[in-house]
Order: sequence, then structure tokens, then C-alpha cells
Amino acid sequence: MANTFNTGTYAQAWATKLQERLARPTNWKEVADVRYTDARILNLPYMSTTPSVQTGTAGTGISFQPFALTNSTVTMSTYRELGIYIDRADLAQVGYELQMDIADRQGQLINEIVESLLLAEHANWTNLGDTGGGAVGLASTALTVSASNVDNIIRAVKREVRVANGWSQAQRNGLFIIWRPADFELLEEFVQANGFTVADAALKDGTLEGLRYMGVDHYVSNDLAAGHLFAGVKRIEVLGICRATWGQLNIIQNPSDAAAFNNLSGVGLHVRADIGFLAPGGLSSLIFDVNVS
Repeated sequence: MANTFNTGTYAQAWATKLQERLARPTNWKEVADVRYTDARILNLPYMSTTPSVQTGTAGTGISFQPFALTNSTVTMSTYRELGIYIDRADLAQVGYELQMDIADRQGQLINEIVESLLLAEHANWTNLGDTGGGAVGLASTALTVSASNVDNIIRAVKREVRVANGWSQAQRNGLFIIWRPADFELLEEFVQANGFTVADAALKDGTLEGLRYMGVDHYVSNDLAAGHLFAGVKRIEVLGICRATWGQLNIIQNPSDAAAFNNLSGVGLHVRADIGFLAPGGLSSLIFDVNVS
């Protein structure tokens, strides 16, 4: 194992950052119910049957109703990890900033893989798509996003949340849609085309990552699974994270080289994330896999 450094860098003052990179936007902290725990299994029970209200008359007994609780679990049994080795001479010659910069990049990359894994959970969400003739509803048929139907998608998400009796959760947690960059551009086009007052307010409140429009927080991601957007009520999809390993950088002196059966003269920088996902059975009707072409 060897690392190659441009010899010209040795004579240069090492910058604060080893190199600038394009960090993809990550939205999982905004839309998921993130649970930090040191337990291997996170238990999330919910009422799977709803007791019915009864009619009584004066002088008659109470009719107690049965109900059932179902336990959902998030198991954090797998992890994603990233280890980088730096030769001791390289470390000395380029300075301490190299360690810090690589650690920062490792954190960015771990954030991005969590984003990608979250968005890959779309099979566990409720399908939203083309129900025929371009109408948007509970269907798995892909629809084509355009500047003329982004508002239809937004309204459909809000409608289906209401139909699923999730409006109280929506008012408490907020609503969201994660778009692809091209879709987000179409959303901006629609906003700008609908009056100066509306356009100015929406674009002024927007950021590089997203904007709020029609009562929904709109985000953009490059990590969406092909043909799928993510939408619905925030804090429904559960993301379990092992607290003990999250955000920890382990520095290993003279790490072993398993392939060569010896030790390397340098340091290994290692990070890992133990995570698990769950769309709760009682609330999965409030998060949507928007099927798009």
C-alpha cells in the first residue's frame, strides 16, 4: 500500500483544507426521526388496531373495547466505515492539517452515505404516481415532472396526508419533498412564473439547499434512487444511529496491512456509522415514494 503526493506540495504552506470538494447536499437530519442510542435494537411499539367508540345509555354498563399493540424494531447490526492510511513521513512533511482535512472529508462522506441509504428505503414507503391521464395519486406508475405539474405533486402529497389522517402530525412536524436537481429547477421556474409577490417570498426564503413553498419544505439531493423522490411528513421515517460510534475518529498508530502480513509505518484514520432504518407500520402511509421517470 502506498500513497502518492505531488512533490510540489511539500514546499508549499499547507492550506487549511487539503482540497476543496463538492459536498453533495444531505437532508436526512431534516426529514428523518433520528434516534441516537447505544442499544442494538430500538423498539418502537404502536397501536395496530384502533378501539371503536361505543354508544351508551344512562344506567347501562361500560363496554370496554380491546386494542392491540404491535412492536416495530430498528436493528443496528451493520455499519458503514471508512479508513484512510497516511505514511508517517508524509504526515510530518505536509503537517497536522492533513489529518484534520481527511477527518473532515470522512465526515462528509459518511453523511452522504447515510443520505443515500435513507433514500434507498423507498420500497417501504407508500407509492405516489400517475393514476391515469397525468393525475397524481396513490399509484406506482411513474410520472414525468414538469414546470406545469410540480404544484400538482405538492397538492397530492398534502391531500394524501389528510386522507391518511396525518394532518396533526404534518402540522407538528412539517411536510417535505426531496427533489432531483432538475426537478428542483422546475419548481423554481413554477414559483418565479406565479406572480412577483409569491415568487419574491419563496425565492427570498429559499437557500442553496431548498425553499419553503405551499407550506412544504423543498430539498434537493443527488442521492435519490433512480426514478424515486421522497415526500411526506417529517420525522416519520426512523433512523437509528449507534451513539458510541457516531462521529468518532479513531487514530490507529502503525496499522496492520492484512494483505502483506506486516505493519505500516504511519497512522490510520477510521470512522464508522452503525445505522438502521424503519418506516413505522402505523405511520408509513404518511411518507411517499414518488415514482418519476
